[in-house]
Amino acid sequence: MLRIRNLQVPFADSTSLRELAARRLGLPPEAVSGVEIVRKAIDARRYHGAPLLFTYVLDVRVEHEKKVLAGWRRDKNVEITPRRQKSIFSELGQAAGSKENLPPVVVGFGPAGMFAALALARAGLCPLVLERGQDVDTRTRDIERFWREGRLLPDSNVQFGEGGAGTFSDGKLTTRISDPLMAEVLDSFVAAGAPEEIKYLHKPHIGTDLLRGIVKQIRLEIIRLGGQVRFGACVTDIERGEEGRLEALIVAGEERIPCEAAFFGIGHSSRDTYRMLLKRGLSMEAKPFAMGVRIEHPQEFIDKAQYGEDAGDERLPAADYALTYKEPVTGRGAYSFCMCPGGLVVAATSETGGVVTNGMSNYRRDSGIANSALLVQVGPADFGNEVLSGLELQEKLEHLAFKLGGGDYRAPVQTVGDFLAGTSGSEQFLTLPTYRPGVRPADLHGCLPLFITQALAGALPYFDRKIRGFADPGAVLTGIESRSSAPCRIRRERESLEAEHTPGLYPIGEGAGYAGGIMSAAVDGLKAALAYLGKNVHTTKRYYIR
Repeated sequence: MLRIRNLQVPFADSTSLRELAARRLGLPPEAVSGVEIVRKAIDARRYHGAPLLFTYVLDVRVEHEKKVLAGWRRDKNVEITPRRQKSIFSELGQAAGSKENLPPVVVGFGPAGMFAALALARAGLCPLVLERGQDVDTRTRDIERFWREGRLLPDSNVQFGEGGAGTFSDGKLTTRISDPLMAEVLDSFVAAGAPEEIKYLHKPHIGTDLLRGIVKQIRLEIIRLGGQVRFGACVTDIERGEEGRLEALIVAGEERIPCEAAFFGIGHSSRDTYRMLLKRGLSMEAKPFAMGVRIEHPQEFIDKAQYGEDAGDERLPAADYALTYKEPVTGRGAYSFCMCPGGLVVAATSETGGVVTNGMSNYRRDSGIANSALLVQVGPADFGNEVLSGLELQEKLEHLAFKLGGGDYRAPVQTVGDFLAGTSGSEQFLTLPTYRPGVRPADLHGCLPLFITQALAGALPYFDRKIRGFADPGAVLTGIESRSSAPCRIRRERESLEAEHTPGLYPIGEGAGYAGGIMSAAVDGLKAALAYLGKNVHTTKRYYIR
């Protein structure tokens, strides 16, 4: 097959991909026997009235491909399709480990833990998964009750339970990493029921409605392969032996599980687990993170801003945006994060007496409301150099937001106009706030430190110059977004990926401080499992990614 890169097609062009590929190669359409989309992106940048474009990477099947390629040998956008290597899962076989060894344990069933467990199960090691939260069906009912009635269950919520925090978000699969193992993750999602398009779209997403069923199917596959998955099983302590080696896990303060290898995919909200691990002598460090608010706009407004006259066409997905700002004096950054087209702002706390927001959307992204976090960089200079100082700052601000919202899990909200003017109380909202259990107009300066509110006050007018109307006085800000990433990192060895000075314990994913989203967390969990299985995942180039 031949690969065509950077094929730009005007949005209004309805020509088939087969004809477009043939035209690009200077061939009649009948000379092309097949076309496969490798990558598809929307280029909404408009230079001097240029049209909206789709940009493709295509694999094209033609006869006499070497002869056809010879005619384009000086064109860097036409080449032989790179050879696809076997899936690493297919190479694991059943040879790793011994039945005499204790089965590996996976702590946490978010993306990192899920893919670590899947790799271990496919290697025949029958992993035991311990998840503090509930299965996705029970969890969904618990979350809906919380959103409806304000009754929080600390171990079954948006943060904890089957699938991790990402299951109740937008299901975004975009990531800044570039790793061959991403193909393994995408293939596994598709095998579990995700749409094929996630393998080629530039900004793929699944949506929380589809993701709930997908994570269940992955769990069932792990069980089919001999693994066990236990819900409501919170690891409360660990035991270490000679040279710090992991020897056992303690569940719920009483059950002892002998253990030689455990993969800790605990998520960024497992504050009790952080404290326990620090107490037990694991090497940890504070790390930068970010906090801020959620902003909401009509999705139609964002579509028009990004797509212009083409907005509203059903062939186009709900538009998103990415905005960044740097304070001119301090250099502190502010930026949009986890932008959810056609979604909702949701209650995402996991602790009694705190308010936390997040964004969520379903696969169709059809709520009519666009929302995004507006975050400000937070570093050790803002909270101190103690390992858990950032965590303590998060807790403090979440409790302030809880009180500001009325003490019943309503969230404090403020219009952009009030926020910039230093006033509060307006309910002239551009869109009705989507956060449940409800909202209360308040001054967000009462739950955010000055360095965050100052950065947001500078960022909003700047963002308005990028997207006119972004800082509309009626746009609603909901507080607070505090769980964008882990506030600390569990240090680990570079090659083995085991925790420093604690052989047998593998810190993985976002909670360990090594990932930032579904894809990067899944890849990190997979890498740790492969490292345990003796696979060199740091230097190998064998695994092909499209």
